[in-house]
Amino acid sequence: MAKSAELAKRAVKLGQDDPRRVTHSLKVGLALSLVSLFYYLQPLYEGFGVNAMWAVMTVVVIFEFHVGATFSRGLNRLLATVLGGAIGLGAHHLASLSGKTGQPIMLSFFVFLQAAGITFMRFFPRIKAKYDYGMLILILTFALVSVSGFREDKIFEFAHKRLSTVVIGSSACLIVSVIVCPVWAGEDLHRLIALNVEKLANFLEGFGDEYLRKLEDSDLNQDKSLFREYKSVLETKSKEESLAIFASWEPSHGRFGYRHPWKQYLKIGALIRQCAYRIEAIDSYLTIKFHAPPQVQTRLEELCAEMGMEAARASKQLSSSLKTMTTPSSATPHLEKARTAAKALKSLLKTTSWNHATDILAVVHAIC
Repeated sequence: MAKSAELAKRAVKLGQDDPRRVTHSLKVGLALSLVSLFYYLQPLYEGFGVNAMWAVMTVVVIFEFHVGATFSRGLNRLLATVLGGAIGLGAHHLASLSGKTGQPIMLSFFVFLQAAGITFMRFFPRIKAKYDYGMLILILTFALVSVSGFREDKIFEFAHKRLSTVVIGSSACLIVSVIVCPVWAGEDLHRLIALNVEKLANFLEGFGDEYLRKLEDSDLNQDKSLFREYKSVLETKSKEESLAIFASWEPSHGRFGYRHPWKQYLKIGALIRQCAYRIEAIDSYLTIKFHAPPQVQTRLEELCAEMGMEAARASKQLSSSLKTMTTPSSATPHLEKARTAAKALKSLLKTTSWNHATDILAVVHAIC
């Protein structure tokens, strides 16, 4: 009972963290129920027979969380099925010209040639990124059509039913994915980039106080999770790339339509990670205690606080403009103020002789 209660709590928390997960589960169930009718209803079953099961299998393997991922797998499967079936029929026809003795030999040669060639093509990075699943289905469909044609008399009817059921299953997935509470990969990528900028701003906002140890220990512990959120930015590269690929498959939606600059999002994401790496370098200095001379301490605090706060304000302005898709009007003045403070701090440290001046100067170089 205790384990069941714990499992129920985890399930509830999983749904509360992202309610779209519950919606996605219901959407998969709906699409699967719709295509199952081709197997349950006698008039539909008579038209497709046991091949109706291919529609069910298609829904199971291609329905993904994001609309773009579903379109990617669905269109890959459709195109690969058509192409694989056409090539398979052609191979079957050519092999049949060699007679009963030579037909299995020719079919085996065609299967080897096609499987080896397509498998090698999967190593190309661009093909691997967008069409890997389609390549697998191409190999599978060609093998099914060409090999089964050796024993199957009605090869054209088999290929037609195979293609029809795949079209039915893919269409059900694509329609349900778009119509019923769609989850756009492009929107998730948009929010992810904006959130990453905000995480960097949270660090910069508390940089001055953390660096100069102005906060009490209790306050530092309380804000530690928010202060160190920037570390998660370093691990988002693969997620950003996947979302960008899925977004490129999605139909027109949102304010950009078909001209959504997905590649620009990846460039921004790369720049954000560069900032995060610099922040990580800065963060490594925060465990070192510096004792500046009294005449330098006050000015040092002012410049560090100003530099961190202005950079944080600029970052938050950029994050807000990304979320609302508007031009950042007030980010540039904050950046200029941060640069001015950094230059003043460099000048102060270069003209001051004390033990830790060089270390702080390295921090300034990193943040600039």
